Amino acid sequence: MRYLTILLSLICMALSVSAAKADRRVAFVVGNGAYKNVAQLPNPPIDAKAMAATLRNVGFEVIEGSNLSRDQMTEKLLDFGRKAQGSDIAVFYYAGHGIAVGGTNYLLPVDADIKSEMDVKLGAAINIDLTLDQTMGDAKVKLVFLDACRDNPFAAKIKSNSATRSVNVQSGLAEMKSGEGTLIAFATGPGQTALDGQEGNNSPFTRALIDNITKPGMEIQQAMTSVRAQVNEETHKGQLPWGHTNLIGAVYLNPSQQGQQVANAAPTATGPAPAAASGNTDAANVELEYWRSVKESNKPEELNAYLSAYPNGQFKALALARLAAIKSGPSTTTRNLNAGVDPATFTDEATQLTEDQVGLDKGTRRDVQRRLTALGFDTKVTGVFDDGTRSVIKRWQAARGYPDSGYFNKLQHKALLSEIVATTAPTASSGNSSQQPPRRAPSNTASAPAPAPVQRSGGGDAAGAAFIGGVMGGVVGGMLRR
Repeated sequence: MRYLTILLSLICMALSVSAAKADRRVAFVVGNGAYKNVAQLPNPPIDAKAMAATLRNVGFEVIEGSNLSRDQMTEKLLDFGRKAQGSDIAVFYYAGHGIAVGGTNYLLPVDADIKSEMDVKLGAAINIDLTLDQTMGDAKVKLVFLDACRDNPFAAKIKSNSATRSVNVQSGLAEMKSGEGTLIAFATGPGQTALDGQEGNNSPFTRALIDNITKPGMEIQQAMTSVRAQVNEETHKGQLPWGHTNLIGAVYLNPSQQGQQVANAAPTATGPAPAAASGNTDAANVELEYWRSVKESNKPEELNAYLSAYPNGQFKALALARLAAIKSGPSTTTRNLNAGVDPATFTDEATQLTEDQVGLDKGTRRDVQRRLTALGFDTKVTGVFDDGTRSVIKRWQAARGYPDSGYFNKLQHKALLSEIVATTAPTASSGNSSQQPPRRAPSNTASAPAPAPVQRSGGGDAAGAAFIGGVMGGVVGGMLRR
């Protein structure tokens, strides 16, 4: 009997690995650090090597490179573009220097020598938007991770050589919006500074990606919530990753043993993160009970005890948010907004399918738009949920601590209708990133032990983000309402 049990377990494991790798997965992973004409960055090649190994472990064919020249990057991108055609999941990961000129983002090869805007636009740097469109355009799911949010090393040169014309040279990367089936994640928010990490280690952003995106049974958008929480904690609130998503279904880089597959092309398969395999059910239940026993605690030591017992637990982000709330004091406004809301509202994902189940006709959609506007989340009252309305719904969801997909489910719709318009603060209408404290200056962010980390600067679209800088504030509100 013992041997039969072992045999069955091995068969289940084999089926699980086979299911995870049944779809065609291709990744471009490059880390540039040995720059010839600007300050070198010690960690991007290390980041790229770790990310490549992580993706290979879950079935990706990885086109990998480190310290690439312009010609070498072009060669790798051409190879990636050929292999990514028609793929089920395509991943684009880059660590190194990036630059934003005139609102367009560029990646910098190690041999880049940029003295003017013309140098950028005529080929010394690599246009990110064009590159993504040409290499990943027809992949079913496109995941983009840019750990390129560093200070623009060529900004001063470009500005000094552009005295006769207006040129917009930003610190770090500019905002980017994702097309259908795409998730874009930056190491930090718009115009903010990110950390390269201590020399010889991974950056905080890449380390958090590696820790979370390939957890068994972890849906990618839930994984990114954990990434934000981990980076926020590690940098002592000095850095909060930003992103934008237009995924239309659940995406799992490492499905659980129940065999979940990429559901992005089939919204009907979308749902919460899958349950753990049956062998892990008891452990999951123990963790759940532990969390329930401390989730409303006002004692930091109890929450820290949970984090010590489950350093990568499924409620880690909520525990960190609760600790932050205890430290900063309660938010009466958010507590009142969330009073009486069904706890499942804060965890149940919403999709096109769940919204269809609500049964909103044109009239009730207008009512939703009017209510959002009255609550301070301005949108046009058309009765049609276009991209603008979806963006507003996301901001409302993030501000309340609900999963921010841009779609409703019955619980979220009920929660919206229960809010009292006359007493609701409209502060979220300008975008969640505006609710975050300013990122610390370089001299203040180096709270980790020496050597001091190299800094990066970043970009993003706070107003339209599907997972945005204000998510921690929303989660705090979600915890405080209990």
